[in-house]
Amino acid sequence: MNAPDTLKTPAVPRLTSLSHGGGCGCKIAPGVLSEILKNSSNLPIPKELLVGIETADDAAVYLLNENQALIATTDFFMPIVDDPYDFGRIAASNAISDVYAMGGTPIMAL
Repeated sequence: MNAPDTLKTPAVPRLTSLSHGGGCGCKIAPGVLSEILKNSSNLPIPKELLVGIETADDAAVYLLNENQALIATTDFFMPIVDDPYDFGRIAASNAISDVYAMGGTPIMAL
């Protein structure tokens, strides 16, 4: 016996069908980003923040104590592959490479 059409599982879209900008190439223009962030300069910046948005670097660096600092990064890009597992691996690798670019040692990726 076949299930009625209303109970059938809908087709899962390919991840790349959700892309509209070409992977890492879907960045906004620097002027647009500056406009978005212009009011963030009014916020207090903790003295422990060693690297913030003002340097347009790969990641932020926050001093935890006199011997340790935390390197934090976040990225977003449109899917460049259809397999969710592979896309997750690519996304994690992209974020981890930012930590390496800042001279850090990655310990996890979310």
